[in-house]
Amino acid sequence: MSAAPDRELKNLVEAALLASETPLDLTRILKLFPEESRPGREEVQRAIDALVAESEERGVELKRHGKGWRYQTRGRLAPWLAKLNEGRPPRYSRALLETLAIIAYRQPVSRGDIEEIRGVSVSSEIMRTLQEREWIRQLGVRDVPGRPALYGTTQAFLTYFDLKSLKELPALVEQRDFETIAREQNLELPLPTAERATGDGPADAQGAGGEAREPEDGR
Repeated sequence: MSAAPDRELKNLVEAALLASETPLDLTRILKLFPEESRPGREEVQRAIDALVAESEERGVELKRHGKGWRYQTRGRLAPWLAKLNEGRPPRYSRALLETLAIIAYRQPVSRGDIEEIRGVSVSSEIMRTLQEREWIRQLGVRDVPGRPALYGTTQAFLTYFDLKSLKELPALVEQRDFETIAREQNLELPLPTAERATGDGPADAQGAGGEAREPEDGR
């Protein structure tokens, strides 16, 4: 059984975590102390563990993000807390979110890699926005002609999306054909269109080339 943390040490660690705008790891917390009176890493870790346990029944929790910790409000309370900020939430384009997802799942990647996966060019504005938000950063360069920059996600990315590490990213959905999905869901293909559902007569779910065909009257 580990020893209880020193009360004053625990108070100082708690104050530092509350005062910091970014998650604090053990190294940064230890630097708060003069070298001659610096506690051991194990002592600071015990203080953090005690603070985590004490916050379990509170409206805030001490949450780990990457190698650091920070206090944050509990997610289940978000509907009530949202009323404190009635302003319009930030909106991001689909292109920006797709670019961020590719970097998160495939890092380190170059801009050319992203464009090859998406099939379209990536605007400089998108890359600039992601870097200004501090969600991505340059990790290095690829040792090929032109030496393209390689990008990856940051600690701020983990913090914003409430992740301890990249291992907590949702698993990518495996692509499957429509027949398999329909069989699992007990559906019949082709699926009935609005015309068939209303009894107006049979209609093909798809037209030539596999594209959806609009009814002739524009419905």
